[in-house]
Amino acid sequence: MTEFSEIPVIDITGLTDVPSDDLVAQFRKAYGETGFGYITGHGIDLALIDSVFAASAAFHALPADQKQALALDSGHRGYIAINTSTDVNSAHAEVTKPNQSASLMMLREDTAHDPDVYLSGPNQWPDLDGFRDLMLRYKTEMSDLGRRLMRLAVLAAGADPEPVLRDGFATPTTWLRLLHYPPTDPLGPDDLFGSAPHNDFGCLTLLAQDGIGGLQVKTPAGNWVDAPKIDGSFVVNVGDMLHRMSNGRLLSTPHRVINRSGRERYSVPFFFDPHVSYDIAPMPGTGTPNYAPINFGDFLRGELEAGYDAHKDAKSV
Repeated sequence: MTEFSEIPVIDITGLTDVPSDDLVAQFRKAYGETGFGYITGHGIDLALIDSVFAASAAFHALPADQKQALALDSGHRGYIAINTSTDVNSAHAEVTKPNQSASLMMLREDTAHDPDVYLSGPNQWPDLDGFRDLMLRYKTEMSDLGRRLMRLAVLAAGADPEPVLRDGFATPTTWLRLLHYPPTDPLGPDDLFGSAPHNDFGCLTLLAQDGIGGLQVKTPAGNWVDAPKIDGSFVVNVGDMLHRMSNGRLLSTPHRVINRSGRERYSVPFFFDPHVSYDIAPMPGTGTPNYAPINFGDFLRGELEAGYDAHKDAKSV
């Protein structure tokens, strides 16, 4: 990993199933040295993104009892109230206080729970006009973008994307999260975070954020680099599973959120991951394997049971 002071910007305008050598090289450099990048030219309608932010604000403005009626279930769908999620697995800070954020989590929209598929099931939807259709439309378009970026990422790692996309991402695990960060006291404790320092555990994160700021990315020297909003872009980063799949060639970089702006902050991360049955292992073409295979569903279960009250409760039943 290379020390950096800025987050690279990559224009993917016209990205197809056969990306140019130059674009593959740009992706390899950005995610082999920094692990984060701004992606522009992505093709997602900016008006659609604005509508998602407006719907998120409407949801978070609902009375607490209406939100709590959708409390996070064992399928990891629903409302995550403030002070119920703690990054206990963080390797970058001693985290003892819960994240100062609330969110609504939506995964793949299944018609029913399948006991043989971890985290399967229907979403929990608020009674807001047009909300469900809007989120499903956004999820569909972001899934298409996620597939194109995964193809680009696998090529940048030096592997063949066809078997990876066929076996791991024909039915991906997708997570759409509507996050709300209330302002925290500028004079509050140093270990109180909107989102504590962490690495994302999946493959790709595609983040839309407002202009409030607060997202920071950690450099190898331990400095924190601001990642403010760039209009028309997504902040895209690699998670731990893609780091393993790339045999370490693509980097999963620590980041955090601290909202001391005095204003409400909203962000919309979309996580694009393989099916829970997929075994994560270094891809052929990436060199002698540095990581042992792990099952994605088994890994997820451990992460969620460690970090979320709803999964701890489900485990104890």
